[in-house]
Amino acid sequence: MSALPRHHGNPLFLTDWQPEVATLLDEHHLIAASSMPRRRLGFAASLAQFLESLRDAEVCVFYGRFIRDIESFCHQLERAIPGEPLERRIDGPRSVASLLRSRQTFPGRAPAKFRYYVWHDADTLVRADHNLFGRLVDTIAGVAAESEYVSDDALLIHRGVFIGGSVLEAYADDPRGQFQSWYLDGHGDPFWQVVTGVDRPPMQRFSIDSLDERTGLVQ
Repeated sequence: MSALPRHHGNPLFLTDWQPEVATLLDEHHLIAASSMPRRRLGFAASLAQFLESLRDAEVCVFYGRFIRDIESFCHQLERAIPGEPLERRIDGPRSVASLLRSRQTFPGRAPAKFRYYVWHDADTLVRADHNLFGRLVDTIAGVAAESEYVSDDALLIHRGVFIGGSVLEAYADDPRGQFQSWYLDGHGDPFWQVVTGVDRPPMQRFSIDSLDERTGLVQ
């Protein structure tokens, strides 16, 4: 029997599960999966809205159904984070990594201390180009580790929330994928492991179907 009882509307909006899920992001990026698209949508939308309500937080939402290559990812990223137009590349000047490192400030307002990346339908890119998906996951997790363990700038906590179905779960099961290991380019040890001293990306898996109306979370 489903952990989510049938109600009019989406039952994900009937419980206060968001704070408990948000605590999982204190130390980890999150891989959230369900076999049901409506549950994934409700989870992503509600969690993003909750994270936006937190003090000192900003949320970047990626609509993964439209992300199939580096061009379409950069198209969304440069609209989520203010900065110079991106070159369509992972690292180097004006790259994905450089924009992720950037931080916008506004007069009279303190800089954000937390940045969350909520990636709807992440398995669309896994299907289209799993190597590119791995490179982007690697970069998000790598910039996050760099900010926490290496950078001398004011701390900005980065956390990714990757939402999808069975294809995303299969990728998460792959020990060579970037949910379990840093990207290895064939030239010595993985770049982010060398730079940060972190052995592997800190990821945690979460079943959206485990949400329960009474308790908020089922362990």
